[in-house]
Amino acid sequence: MRTSTPVESRTTATPHRKITGAVWTALVVVYVVWGSTYLGIRIVVETMPPFLSAGARFITAGLLLAGVVAWRSGPAALKATRAQLGSAVLVGLLLILGGNGLVVLAETSVPSGLAALLVAAVPMWVVLLRAGTGDRPPLRTLAGVLVGLAGLAVLTSPGLSGAVQLSGVLLVLIASVLWSLGSFSGSKLSLPENPFAGSAYQMLAGGVGAVVVGLLRGEHRGLDPAAFSTASWLALGYLTVFGSVVAFTAYAWLLRNAPLSLVSTYAYVNPVVAVALGSLILSEALTWPIVLGGTIVVAAVGVIVSTERKK
Repeated sequence: MRTSTPVESRTTATPHRKITGAVWTALVVVYVVWGSTYLGIRIVVETMPPFLSAGARFITAGLLLAGVVAWRSGPAALKATRAQLGSAVLVGLLLILGGNGLVVLAETSVPSGLAALLVAAVPMWVVLLRAGTGDRPPLRTLAGVLVGLAGLAVLTSPGLSGAVQLSGVLLVLIASVLWSLGSFSGSKLSLPENPFAGSAYQMLAGGVGAVVVGLLRGEHRGLDPAAFSTASWLALGYLTVFGSVVAFTAYAWLLRNAPLSLVSTYAYVNPVVAVALGSLILSEALTWPIVLGGTIVVAAVGVIVSTERKK
């Protein structure tokens, strides 16, 4: 799952920016790296405990990002009021601990491609949250949500039939709702002025929260780092450096240098990349519920994103 990012609704892109080679390079990074994080998570949890590994990832990434901010913009860029820090902690717990942490736990029993397709429903939940607070989305957006819900029903059928663990499917759905709530809250709360600093605080808060949950679950009992596979270590490093820092930086740069209509396409490209990688590298089965339900969800997200970005 993609890491904490500046909430899209808070960012206004200039409509006629030139689409340069740098823009396409950054976009490919976001497409491929964020799409590959589901594969990385699946490889990590093959031999590592879910919450403790997620906590280590985000604490390290948060410290790296904070260091980059201090190096590029000076230590003053990390300053934030108590209210801003509180908001960053809350959003971080919703996004990192709730949204990402539950996906990591779910991927101990759910294929990475299926997890990515279920998480792709995040824009749908955001629309419903907006509607619940009095913001009336366009009818086309609501139609996209209804179609997407139908796609989710198809995607959950493997859990109902016993092909995969239903508990894992439900965990991913809960994670997507928590991620949506965190994204929605982030657009309403006062966060640190520097978006990179804000995301660093969110990663640190979510990472610490994940470690605490891991300890409460007893993931440290009998823990033997020597039993962690080389593949899991490499995947964890990849998620930390590329998934949480490099791709995030590319995404934040795109928000300032490319049309939002182009940047927002990550929402329906990432799950396609995740499914393809899961099938090619982990030999995850492309069953008819995954293909059909995934196609419906991605199409619905495309309708929602295309409608919203015209507002």
